[in-house]
Amino acid sequence: MINTVCVCGAGTMGSGIAQVAAAAGFSTVQYDLSGEMLKRSKSGIEKNLQFLITKGKLNEHDADAVLSRILFTDKTEDCRADLIIEAIIESKQAKVDLFKQLAVFNSNQTIFATNTSSISVSEIAREIEHPERVIGMHFFNPAPLMKLVEVIQTNNTPQQTVDAVIETAKRFGKTPVVCKDVPGFIVNRVARHYYLEAMMLAEKYKCNIADIDALMETNGFKMGPFKLMDLIGMDINYSVSNIVWNALGQPERLKPSPLQKQKVDAGKLGKKAGEGFYKY
Repeated sequence: MINTVCVCGAGTMGSGIAQVAAAAGFSTVQYDLSGEMLKRSKSGIEKNLQFLITKGKLNEHDADAVLSRILFTDKTEDCRADLIIEAIIESKQAKVDLFKQLAVFNSNQTIFATNTSSISVSEIAREIEHPERVIGMHFFNPAPLMKLVEVIQTNNTPQQTVDAVIETAKRFGKTPVVCKDVPGFIVNRVARHYYLEAMMLAEKYKCNIADIDALMETNGFKMGPFKLMDLIGMDINYSVSNIVWNALGQPERLKPSPLQKQKVDAGKLGKKAGEGFYKY
């Protein structure tokens, strides 16, 4: 049974996952190399908890208890847990290097879960000692609000590991869905067209991006494609498009958009940069 959780990466996603874990009663470690990122993470979690208090969904005592269960640290030796979830940059080598570092401080039974949105979990596992303990646990942004968690199973993942992660996701208050390790998994495979078709309409047919977003939201989507790309981060979204496109043999229908590449090259990465398709 999983009782302790370590979340690596104190960005928006990592912070959200750490908050979810602590709120569910788990002893939680929030790790990042950057002390500044850890400060931002703690401040962001405090702000989120305060919002829940104002909404009457949480009291002061419970909010304090959530924070007390989180250890914010920049020391790798503190990263000891039953379940380690990495939410760092979307780079296979960075994820592999991190897991190799943390394997030194953890037992062979520790589950290593990658929050990758597109990189092959099998390829990550292949480079880790005891690859059967590596699994995908893909959260969606913002993690405290979004219910879905994709649980990505490789050919080497034993059912007991899958079951442990499913049970943990449920204790997090999430809805876990198990899928095989295929390019884009489920959501990002389906979502490529949501983004790519929208950008094609804007680029080729000069459609207004705000109009496209408004139309999609009017038709039931909670967020239009351009707003969603800005929220996710242009660099991350563009990287996922490239990974899925290449993994599937570069089909024309999934070719990454030049419009998005321009944004990435210009550093207009969305909300986190102050500008993407919109200004913030």
